[in-house]
Amino acid sequence: MSELILNERFAETGAEQAGPRDERSARASGLARFARAAAARPGLVISTLLIALVIVWALAPQLFTNHDPLTGNVADRLQAPSATHIFGTDNLGRDLWARVVYGAAQSLAATFLAVVLALVIGSVLGLLAGFLRGWVDDVIMRVMDVVLAIPTVLLSLAIITALGFGTVNVAIAVGFASAASFARVMRSEVITISTALYVEAARASGVRWYTVLRRHVLPNSLGPVLSLSALEFGTAVLAISSLSFLGFGAPPPAPEWGALISEGRNYLATSWWLTTFPGLVIVAVVLAANRLSRAFEKNGAGR
Repeated sequence: MSELILNERFAETGAEQAGPRDERSARASGLARFARAAAARPGLVISTLLIALVIVWALAPQLFTNHDPLTGNVADRLQAPSATHIFGTDNLGRDLWARVVYGAAQSLAATFLAVVLALVIGSVLGLLAGFLRGWVDDVIMRVMDVVLAIPTVLLSLAIITALGFGTVNVAIAVGFASAASFARVMRSEVITISTALYVEAARASGVRWYTVLRRHVLPNSLGPVLSLSALEFGTAVLAISSLSFLGFGAPPPAPEWGALISEGRNYLATSWWLTTFPGLVIVAVVLAANRLSRAFEKNGAGR
């Protein structure tokens, strides 16, 4: 009897000792798998880190610079990049690094607003066109074809003319101009899902059409549309920066990325950094967004 009790206690002690070791080995194997995946796709990791960094810029810019983006010292005007001013200074002596970091808040806020508007408007129109079909589909998609035939920036300029200048109006204009792409993708997915057997079975069983739309069609059609939103994020950054460059965004001295390039274009011959660094940031964000979009598309195709 005593031997049996000792064996049970030994087994319990062994299990207690093995438990933490198993957890540690599981964590180690998980980290090893993550490291292998990161080594296999370094571009995806860099893109993710870059987008995350820019988002942190927008949320907490004071963590990255001690300089005021709106005021400067005229005595320090047009200084080249140095340890004191990483990106140099502009024509008013303002630190360009600080203006780029603080400008992420306005530029990204406008971009997110534009993408969300395009996603919502385009998804609703594409959902109705693909599910109801008939004359509703014809009317909606012909309007979307007209919208797609007009360049995004040109259509955005027409909308801004009606709404007025400002960052929010620029975001609204870009969102409306980009909705057609989401509508076409959503319509295509809805038509495919609507012919599935489980949707036909739900209709045949007497389920109301809006219930079928909400429970079956919409959730299964959102994947490609959400993937498109990552690609449209980069396109929206370019469109909003272009409109800001043209002077339709926030008025000076707001440090929007497009406005920074516009301010520095008169000093290209002597102060190259005024346009180069903001331009490189825009290019890096667009390329990172496009890389993430390709990853989402591959994952969606794999599923």
